[in-house]
Amino acid sequence: MAYDEFLADRARQVLKEKSVSYSEKKMMGGLCFMVDDKMCFGMHIDKGTNSSLLMARVGKNNYEKALAKEHCTEMNFTGRIMKGYVFITENGFDLDDDLNYWIQMCLDFNPLAKSSKKRKPKKK
Repeated sequence: MAYDEFLADRARQVLKEKSVSYSEKKMMGGLCFMVDDKMCFGMHIDKGTNSSLLMARVGKNNYEKALAKEHCTEMNFTGRIMKGYVFITENGFDLDDDLNYWIQMCLDFNPLAKSSKKRKPKKK
């Protein structure tokens, strides 16, 4: 799993300061932070640039607003754009205020987010 441990520690600190209960899950080649059992945001290392990316689940209503911010791009993880999710490059979360902004946007959307469907175990 490739992700920036320093960024993960910074994110943990933001969540702690906000008294947010969360869990961490290694997935999508990086680390995701789950709030209320829903993916809230995550991070991984871009293999092409070897730079850290923050993945933010902002929702469809905040999608265009997020993309208008500097250092924010569409999330094209699997070859197709995922509406409601964006990537933020390192310069977009370098300052603590910027990281806090993105995490807060994700936390604001989280109550509206749908949980992923739990897979039922296969019967033998």
